[in-house]
Amino acid sequence: MITVLVVDDDPLVRSALGLMLGGQADVRVVGEAGDGRAGIAAAGELRPDVVLMDIRMPVLDGLAATIELRRRPDPPHVIVLTTFDADDYVLRALAAGADGFLLKDTPPPEILEAIRKVADGDPMLSPSVTRRLIQQVAPPDSSRSGQAQERLACLTEREHDVALAVGRGLSNAEIAAELYLSVPTVKAHVSRVFEKLEVTNRVQVAIVVHDAGQA
Repeated sequence: MITVLVVDDDPLVRSALGLMLGGQADVRVVGEAGDGRAGIAAAGELRPDVVLMDIRMPVLDGLAATIELRRRPDPPHVIVLTTFDADDYVLRALAAGADGFLLKDTPPPEILEAIRKVADGDPMLSPSVTRRLIQQVAPPDSSRSGQAQERLACLTEREHDVALAVGRGLSNAEIAAELYLSVPTVKAHVSRVFEKLEVTNRVQVAIVVHDAGQA
């Protein structure tokens, strides 16, 4: 069972998401909150697997709330919600540690797919979104290139292959098919890449690969 916390300042959005997710056998909404600060408190109490996080909210916005959640031990997966796909807050939230983003008019089946994928450790980012994100938050900078190359050098050959594939926006299943590995093996490699590069999500891996000139 995947447990979900909905954080949005619009009660109608919270209600709609609750009704939609409530009919699923494998997904359960365990709570909701109307601002980022309340969302952080609820996440600490309820320990959800996935948080659906609005961006523009009172008291504490979704960007700041996402950053704070990702700094905690064993944090939940975070999918940010927005009205605009070009919203700079979304790009910054993803770079800060969110696992993906959804537009608020996303069809219900796609929202469910995103929740399931993120809960399973896969990204909710297409390669085109990953490239756009990197262009926004990590423009070319030669001063970072050497440092990024040193960070990648600490990886084993197989971990390096996996990191490059993550940098291209591939899912675990796609990496498994490309490298002739099982999905559980890919997940283990991704976890070690996160640990060695000291990052919290796949976008940050992509930024390191990009900075190293290996994208």
